[in-house]
Amino acid sequence: MFLQSPPKLILASTSRYRRELLERLGLPFESRPAGIDETARAGETPSALVTRLARAKAERVAADAPDAWVIGSDQVAVLGTPGGRRILGKPGTATRCIEQLRDCAGHRVEFLTAVAVMRAQDAAAHEFLDRTEVAFRALEPAEIERYVARESPLDCAGGFKCEGLGITLFEAIDNRDPTALIGLPLIRLAATLRACGYRLP
Repeated sequence: MFLQSPPKLILASTSRYRRELLERLGLPFESRPAGIDETARAGETPSALVTRLARAKAERVAADAPDAWVIGSDQVAVLGTPGGRRILGKPGTATRCIEQLRDCAGHRVEFLTAVAVMRAQDAAAHEFLDRTEVAFRALEPAEIERYVARESPLDCAGGFKCEGLGITLFEAIDNRDPTALIGLPLIRLAATLRACGYRLP
């Protein structure tokens, strides 16, 4: 049974990518910054890191809006090479973005996207983790430089936008939800929100 007047919905993020994704569901919501320290802890695995950060973002915002359902999400890219696994963050600069994409060329990168949906007033919580694997094709330095100059994906984990020209960098994407790679897995999130009383579609 659905609620006649569902509670307020808040996205604990100021990311325009997550905001645009959530807008697809047609539900009224507001965005609030979570303002948490996103530094990884010593020995923390990538999956543990994103799960902890998604939960922390939701908890921080839910503390100020106990009657609202709050969505927290976090994503990391993990590059696997013969030398080991390492987390790729948001490059921030064109130089760093080019370096990251050179490292990714010819390799597979795993993207972990964690989501926490919480309501503080009754301590309700739903959490899940999406895994998406991207196979980068072999890339020439000039291709990488042209891509970064055209799309400037400096605020994206891994240094590309798969919803834009970044799709030309890949051989394949293996996933269960195409929106997860952009930053918010809408298939699972929609199911979670239905369980919270929102009518979708």
